[in-house]
Amino acid sequence: MATRTAKSAFVRNCLATTVLATMAALAAASPAAAKTPADTLVYGTSLAQVISLDPHQGQESTALEVMANLYDRLVSSDASGKLSPQLAEKWDIDDKGITFHLKDATFNGSGNPVTAEDMVWSIRRVIKLSQAPAAKLGSVGYNAGNIDSLTRAIDDKTFWIGLTGKVAADFLLYRLSEVAASVIDSKTVMAHAKDSDFGNDWLRTHSAGSGPFDLQRWAPNDIIILSAAKNYWGPAARMKRVVMRHVPESQAERLMLEQGDIDIAGSLSPADIAYFADKKEVKVEKVPTGGFYVMAMNVTAEPLSKPKVREAILHAIDFDGIQKSIMGPYGVKRLVPVPADYEGAIPDPDVKYDPALARKLLAEAGYPDGFSTTIKTIAQTPRVELATAIQASLADIGIQAQVLQGSGADIVGDHRARKFDILIPQTGAYMPNAMGAMEQFTSNPDNSLAANNAGNFVWRSGWDIPELTALTAKIMTENDASKRVGMYEQLQHMFVDAVPAVQPMFERYLPIAIAADVHGYKGHPQQVTRVDQVTKSE
Repeated sequence: MATRTAKSAFVRNCLATTVLATMAALAAASPAAAKTPADTLVYGTSLAQVISLDPHQGQESTALEVMANLYDRLVSSDASGKLSPQLAEKWDIDDKGITFHLKDATFNGSGNPVTAEDMVWSIRRVIKLSQAPAAKLGSVGYNAGNIDSLTRAIDDKTFWIGLTGKVAADFLLYRLSEVAASVIDSKTVMAHAKDSDFGNDWLRTHSAGSGPFDLQRWAPNDIIILSAAKNYWGPAARMKRVVMRHVPESQAERLMLEQGDIDIAGSLSPADIAYFADKKEVKVEKVPTGGFYVMAMNVTAEPLSKPKVREAILHAIDFDGIQKSIMGPYGVKRLVPVPADYEGAIPDPDVKYDPALARKLLAEAGYPDGFSTTIKTIAQTPRVELATAIQASLADIGIQAQVLQGSGADIVGDHRARKFDILIPQTGAYMPNAMGAMEQFTSNPDNSLAANNAGNFVWRSGWDIPELTALTAKIMTENDASKRVGMYEQLQHMFVDAVPAVQPMFERYLPIAIAADVHGYKGHPQQVTRVDQVTKSE
């Protein structure tokens, strides 16, 4: 009866009218037969970070998973990092730029053809909308002043983007494979524009892409429903719809997966992941992200502006103990912002857990009795547990830290506005090499408050790093991949020596529990998993 009750709530709260008849039939069947509809993929996870579904605005991980299925890019990358054409048929590279030759494709809903003018408009919109994703291109020289001259439609099926002199062509291709470079139906969106918002207010809660799914419904911190696009230009989606349910409690999510109320669980605790280890009805996939769980410290004011205070905090935390007791499948200790198995990665620095040394460093910094601070985190596993463990570690050296939990809108907004002391964000790599993981930790071209560069990860912490920024920029223009390796190593050593204000703590993995009857789901390191070819066995 518990299964049927959960199923009834699922019907009432989640699925569209087209699913009701299917679910009603299931409710009348025996409990053993109860499961999600055969034509619907149901994903249980935390939706706390989803604050916009405009691909030129939203960039949190769960939002990326959604938008990757609503929109196409010129280029895509697979789970191994290999680039392949998506809307582009092919491309040509010369010393001036990249010319893309487009496939025949249409936008969902409107049926408008995808043209080179849409490419131009979309790339310019990213920059001119000036939201956080603009940093993806802004960090390599594209800006509102030059983007018009560096993008053009040669004809309906040929798009050109110029090189700025600040990025190698292969690095630019990876940027164009990100959700931030999604191609949008310009006619549809501009029909909903208000003032100079480029249709942002409307597109936050609607979709105007050419991807395999359309956005059917989004209720913040509740549910997202995607429906298969009726006129998708590529192979049709195998599922009629994808439902993402907000299930922030791990135990509830585990029970729902066991009972057949969801097909995939994406925010389970380490203990609940371990529960499924020997269950044949569920398979667990551990997806590497190339990113990290990070301790971001705001250095725009004392005491975190002092390197010795940051060094004291580093020695106060038992990273090995936290990995064993909390992180489990979510993370592996790594204090350098490059995954250990990437080419050019250096060994971890020899940072020992030493509370006595930490207290000594605090005293030398002028805080022998410690100080009070706050730790902000999104209310999501494992970040809440990680923040609590850090709180306990800091208390041991006299730092009294209050943990403040909030939604994605609250915490991400505070992070971008420098309204925090310590904050626990997470990162991902936009390309599968050292620079793809490291760039966001080592570049901050303008640290001034007036720059308001909220899309820059380091700027948010107010950490001014001209030497690291200069070397990062030099690497970005180096076309010889073999020469980059030594430069990667040098940059990592410089980062460690600077006692960073954006301290990576654990290389981040995404453990996903998947029902055994789900086939074809392959988690993507950059959180852009396409689910259009996922199937479910009878």
